[in-house]
Amino acid sequence: MSLRCGIVGLPNVGKSTLFNALSNAGAESANFPFCTIDPNVGLVPVPDERLHKLAKLAESKNVLPASIEFVDIAGLVKGASEGKGKGNAFLSHIREVDLILHVVRCFDDDDIIHVEGSVDPERDIAIIEEELILKDLESVEKRVEKLRKEAKSGDRKIVAQLEVVQRLADHLGEGNSARTFKVSKEEREAYKDLFLLSAKQVLYACNVGESDLESGNEYVDTVKKIASKHDDEVVMFCAKIEAEIAELDEDEKEMFLEELGVESAGLDRLIKAAFRELGLITYFTAGPKEARAWTIKEGTKAPQAAGVIHTDFEKGFIRAETIAFSDYEELGSEKAARDAGKMRQEGKDYVVKDGDVLLFRFNV
Repeated sequence: MSLRCGIVGLPNVGKSTLFNALSNAGAESANFPFCTIDPNVGLVPVPDERLHKLAKLAESKNVLPASIEFVDIAGLVKGASEGKGKGNAFLSHIREVDLILHVVRCFDDDDIIHVEGSVDPERDIAIIEEELILKDLESVEKRVEKLRKEAKSGDRKIVAQLEVVQRLADHLGEGNSARTFKVSKEEREAYKDLFLLSAKQVLYACNVGESDLESGNEYVDTVKKIASKHDDEVVMFCAKIEAEIAELDEDEKEMFLEELGVESAGLDRLIKAAFRELGLITYFTAGPKEARAWTIKEGTKAPQAAGVIHTDFEKGFIRAETIAFSDYEELGSEKAARDAGKMRQEGKDYVVKDGDVLLFRFNV
């Protein structure tokens, strides 16, 4: 399972600098709008200390972490839904992501141009949200027109779909996001294939100055207040510092973070927050050849978790031999865990837990 996050925000808020630090993919970063014309894509390893500990204990030759895909989408501006600032192309890229990583400028610096002339997180967030809603409204109104024509046949199913989509159009027309549209799971099928932009989950990334990295500021407080309306997470980072950290080796990184008074890099916290936002967890497989992290949705049962490795594992699933990572680490090896009775035999109804170390048995 590859998680795809779209980095969005107004121009010059730190999106490309953040992307560069995340992926070292070298997206151009410049002090003017639209320096990123096409979306840059980077596959980034998910930081997980457990995997490296497991690899050491299992004496694995290779370590393969889970990954998260980041798409650096060029800055949106007011009027993007109408095509301003390359808006139509950029908005279409957002449709393809699972999670929106909304970067918000939360620092003052006269040397860095703000496209709206001043720093105002509430206004900036509202501009982006409005453009997503307007683009969704355009898509939904087209669906309404299509269904109206089809509903003339008297087909009850189509008439019911038209009623739902019309309600949604009215909802969006009043400036509300698709996330706040109250609808049943069955009714949602009427517009599910539109992949509405304002229906996507959001993770806010507050780009702050170095002095505010530990405790935040009033700009961050504003973002947190807005995020609380949908129980969205807010993570602080300093794009300038993250760019510097990306150039350091692991030991230098730890010393640098210690000097700053923070426990972990903002990028690490962003990636972990993205996992939480989408309800994802990690399980592990380990052996002499490799130790590997696998990403699944929380609540996934053992056969489906096995299917992430290979469909044959799911089809021929017999059982999952399971050791909790904490037991594996404490006892030091798979054999020791088995001898201590900490390896469990789990069947088809077992719900995989975060940190499980699994060995699947299956029929070919």
